[in-house]
Parts: sequence; C-alpha cells; structure tokens
Amino acid sequence: LPWSFARGRGAREGMLQGPRKGAAALSARGAKVFYANAIAKLQKRGFIGPAYTLAKSVMPKISETEAAALNSGSVCFDRELFEGNPSTKKLMEKYKIKISPEEQAFIENETEALCEMLDSHQIDKDQNLPPEVWNYIRENKFMGMIIPKKYGGLGFSGHGHARVVEKIAGRNGAAAVTVMVPNSLGPGELLYHYGTPEQQNFYLPRLAHGIDIPCFGLTGAPNGSDAAGSMQDEGVVVQENGVLGMRVSFSKRYITLAPVATVVGLAFKLRDPNKLLTKGKEGITVALLPTEPNQFAPEGIKGLRVGARHNPLNAAFMNGTVQGDNVFIPMSCVIGGEAKTGYGWNMLVECLGEGRGISLPAMAVSSGRLSCLAVPLDDCGLRRRMTSLSGRWIRASPKAIQGANRQYGRRPGEACSHR
Repeated sequence: LPWSFARGRGAREGMLQGPRKGAAALSARGAKVFYANAIAKLQKRGFIGPAYTLAKSVMPKISETEAAALNSGSVCFDRELFEGNPSTKKLMEKYKIKISPEEQAFIENETEALCEMLDSHQIDKDQNLPPEVWNYIRENKFMGMIIPKKYGGLGFSGHGHARVVEKIAGRNGAAAVTVMVPNSLGPGELLYHYGTPEQQNFYLPRLAHGIDIPCFGLTGAPNGSDAAGSMQDEGVVVQENGVLGMRVSFSKRYITLAPVATVVGLAFKLRDPNKLLTKGKEGITVALLPTEPNQFAPEGIKGLRVGARHNPLNAAFMNGTVQGDNVFIPMSCVIGGEAKTGYGWNMLVECLGEGRGISLPAMAVSSGRLSCLAVPLDDCGLRRRMTSLSGRWIRASPKAIQGANRQYGRRPGEACSHR
C-alpha cells in the first residue's frame, strides 16, 4: 500500500475511510498491523515456507572458503548501506578523519623531501627509481608505516598511511606503488596478526627499517586475487632429514617488487596425504620465503626463482615473477607455524583488504586531482591557456602553471620533451 494511505482525518483510529480521492487512510499503527496480517496469511497459504525450502534445497552449500570469508573481518557502515538506512553521523563519530601531529610532520617533511627527489620524466625513461630514492625510502621507514613502533615501524593510522601514498602518487606513480605495496600487500600485517613471536621479532624490525624488501605472491596464470577457486599452486606435507616441511610447486606473475624482493610471501594450496600434520589442516597456506638463508630456512629456499622483471604496462615500478618446482619449504616458514597451515584464506580476506580499501583509493584520489590539474592545460608547455568546461579559453594562473611544472619535474620555461 502507498504511504499516502496513512494520511487523513481517520488516521488515528487506523480504520479505512470512505472512498475519498480513490484511496483510504491508515494510521502508522494500522499499517503495521495490516502488513503483519498480510504476511501471516501468505505463510498460512503455504507460499513462503515451501518457496524458502525449495530455494534452500537447490542452492549450493557454502564452502569452507566462503564460510571463512563471511566470518572474517567485521561489519559496520556497509551493513547500514544494505539495510537502506546509512547514518553518516555514526560514521563520522566512529571514524575520526584526522591525522596525528606526527603523521602531519612526516607528510610535511620526509614525504615532501621524497617528492622533491622524484623526476618523473627521468624515472619513466630509466624505468626505475634512482638509487638515492630507493635508499631514502628504506632509511626513512616508508615501507614500515603500518608496522607498530615497538618493532621499529612508524605505527601510522590507515588515514595517515593513505595521505602519504596520496601525496607521493601526485608526484610519481612508480614511487607511490613502491611505498604502497609493503604497507598493504606485503607480509608485515600478516606477521603482526598471525606470525609466531620468533617471526615477528625477526622480520618486523627488518621490514620497518627497509633491510628486507617484501613482495607477495598471490596472482598466477589462472587466478588473480580469487585464490580460493582457481589457484593451481600446490604443496604436499613431507618429512625430510628429520625436518617437517612442504614440497611446493608454484608459478606467480605480476608480483610487484618481486625483482628486488629479499623476502617473498607465497600463497598455495597445501595437501597432507600422509597425515603428517599434528596441528593445522589442509587448505590455502601462506609462507614467507627468504631469498637468502636465515634462521627459519638455514639452507635457504633452494629452487626459488625471483624475477625476471616484466613490464606489460610500461610502468617504472618493479614487477616480476616468482617461480619454483618441487621446492622444499620448512614448516617454520609458514606464517604462524604449523598451527596456521590451511589458515591462509582467512589471513588474506581479513588483512589484505588494506590494499583495496586504503592504498588503491588513495592513489585514485591523487590521480583524480592530477587529472583535474593537468588535462585542461594547453598542450605540454603548460604556460598559456586553460579550457573551461564551457569551451571558453582563459589564461592559466601562474600558480597553476608552477604546480603543474613541479608535478612533472619541469623547470619554468623548459620545453616539454615528450607527451
């Protein structure tokens, strides 16, 4: 019934009035009673119950990985959206969109200094960041923004992390991706939430100080982030020379930072046909593979091949492959140890959403701002005119020209060498 039925002089009584203007009036209370009775009648008529039973019988059962995804994380504002009753007031009260004085100082000083070091034209030409930029990023803990301070990281909030990435992306995309990946798709957050104390104490300080450069091997030839369904990388639990481990074959591609990584996060499907596991279970597992021997892999990971670099997008950030055939991986390399075997899907859906929810939107915001600034400017010189949306030609302000020149690393009056 239309809500207009609830209007009229007789609305208080919740009774139908005479045929006035082709409609009747119901009170709010009467409308609720009416709908409740209508639903009850439908149920008595045997429609809803049998229909629900039929739908339940033909729908496939929820798989283990689907159940893990449904039970992971939390629900907040997105629930209100689906309920059709979003409250922006509650959203603003729960999430304070502020950055700390420490984060603001980092943006104004270290991040500003990094942006001044970036020459986008030269970076695109060299297809790499200069060595001094790599060193600056590592030494100033840009790769450890989300790692807690007790492990040597910066301990930034999600908003602070996004603001840093956003600012760098406005200057150079390759540098922004280089900073973004360790703070979103890298193993730092996984180690903090699921790693053993030994793994946390060893790896997190090294990641925070840029001693180790991480990458994360998830994407393969048949799958992207849909690891549960189409991943073909598999491992089998084995015991060799008294050491419990896994023999794993894998082929990952489009792995950002792989060509320069010193530690590789690897997701694969684990099987235990010989029932060697005393803890954990079969299923998607995440391991951390060092490219050099360390306390978790004293003999290294023989057969691990990182690289070579591939560049399908003609982008300057590092991108490459991670491969191995029947590689032995000690059980101590699994994030969380043997107890967390088969728990990789939970790890992925609970933690790696930071890349989608924080880092990538931050880069999108920066790209939008850059487009608004650069696209309307006349050709590449950026000196004379801008076009307004109405098609009129107006003179670009000196401030806009100066900002655009800084964006592209060009000195005032310098001609553009490429489009």
